[in-house]
Amino acid sequence: MRLTRTSDLWWKNAVVYCLDVETFRDGDGDGCGDFRGLTQKIDHLERLGVTCIWLMPFYPSPDRDDGYDITDFYGVDPRLGTLGDFVEFVRTARDRGMRVIADLVVNHTSDRHPWFRDARASRDSRYRDWYVWADEPPADGPKGVVFPDKEDSLWQYDEHTGQYYLHRFYKHQPDLNVANPEVRDEIARIMGFWMELGLSGFRVDAVPFMLETSGQTDASRLPDPHDYLADLRSFLSRRNGEAILLGEVNLPYADTMPFYGGADGEELTMCFDFVGMQKMYLALARRDARPLAEALTARPTPPKDGHWATFVRNHDELTLDQLSDAERQEVFEAFGPEPGMRLYGRGLRRRLPPTLGGDLERLKMVYSLLFSLPGTPVLFYGEEIGMGEDPEAEGRQAVRTPMQWRPGRGAGFSEAEPSRFPARVVQGRYGPDHVSVAAQRRDPGSLLSWIRMLIERYRENPELAWGDFTVLDTGSESVLAHRCTYEGGTVVALHNFSADAVEVGLVLDGFDSSWSLTDLLGEGTTEIAPDGRAVIGLDGHGCRWLRPRPTGA
Repeated sequence: MRLTRTSDLWWKNAVVYCLDVETFRDGDGDGCGDFRGLTQKIDHLERLGVTCIWLMPFYPSPDRDDGYDITDFYGVDPRLGTLGDFVEFVRTARDRGMRVIADLVVNHTSDRHPWFRDARASRDSRYRDWYVWADEPPADGPKGVVFPDKEDSLWQYDEHTGQYYLHRFYKHQPDLNVANPEVRDEIARIMGFWMELGLSGFRVDAVPFMLETSGQTDASRLPDPHDYLADLRSFLSRRNGEAILLGEVNLPYADTMPFYGGADGEELTMCFDFVGMQKMYLALARRDARPLAEALTARPTPPKDGHWATFVRNHDELTLDQLSDAERQEVFEAFGPEPGMRLYGRGLRRRLPPTLGGDLERLKMVYSLLFSLPGTPVLFYGEEIGMGEDPEAEGRQAVRTPMQWRPGRGAGFSEAEPSRFPARVVQGRYGPDHVSVAAQRRDPGSLLSWIRMLIERYRENPELAWGDFTVLDTGSESVLAHRCTYEGGTVVALHNFSADAVEVGLVLDGFDSSWSLTDLLGEGTTEIAPDGRAVIGLDGHGCRWLRPRPTGA
């Protein structure tokens, strides 16, 4: 059992910002983003209110899977800088009050990694058992393949040694054998190395795949995968008591909870709320808040100090695989009507602004929802200014375009020729001439100003991060209302999923006419009747955060 002080639980009210160093800012003029460029733009993240920066993979890589195909877990890709540049960035972030976490991608390596090159040289090689081999693989077919448009099997034949190796992702990403104690020790060394250089934890990539042993020989005799995850968490805590593991676990709630560990929460610190995110998109498509309200009501409470991570958009496809086939089709018809907008038959490769047709009020409502829901909000770079996607890019690369700092051909990302950029700058309505940090920074009506204000209010009202959460009855299908209570304080948030104005009545237990509701996102107050009832108006796609205060206070 770990004894943790409340002050150590920084992740409970953090604001996490995910970015790809490669596409954020070029600091040396070669056309590729790097740690120097990221460090130069740290002021933007500080002004925004970010408290934790999550780095997508920056390790040496052939870059066949946007850096997730790693050839060295102990280095920085030369295109992005040096270890010295990395340390300087982490130090600068810390000086500004921001922690840094990074992707831990240890379910596989690149097939060009020295370990795998040694492993495929001979069946007697030093690293042979660091991977999973079989003389005759199971007849899996396409079932379980992560990228069905690229791969049709989980196994790839290696001609040199006459065996098949397991790869749950691309064939150029052979799976590591986490049942091998040597592999487990190496993963711990990797984590320890980066923590010594200043990291405050890791976002663990594809956790269920990392722990999966079903493809291995005599899997029933292998160690319990969850014991291994608990060992990693214990190692992390011994090295740094405040460090976290943020897990990518895209499963139903009942199947996600075991990844937190038992009653003491001895495995992952946080898990992404994939179910809530997907139900939010269904609610948006229907303009009906009930799917999200039902998901939030059913969402279990993580054990001990665990927490949910909430998000609107991540760096992959916007997966919808926790919805039923009929529900997914509803979202496709509303937000991805063209086949090119969809990916793998299970998700969308779009950012939110084009998905919502550029409706600024609707966008503001969604981000108000993000920062008021129970959990730790996670932003993907560019969300704060409403960046769009590049529909011409392949697959999930559509949403991984250069950050748009200012108008102009290079978007302020780099002074190099755009042909040298890692990806094309978004064109058209969502290009830098229309969407950029520079254009929105001093505009009080911009999305950037709105999100900056939401973050301020979120940090000022601890009930939202720490409080007990209750969905309230509004009598309206289109309005989600919830209440967060903590140490005697209460905040009530309302969000209208409809384009029509609406008036709803709420009953607030514990309050009467000696109290009134102060609007935290704007001006004005709302009276509470003697029986605790309050009547609250919302514009179409309107949102309000309200705090009860004694009348006249």
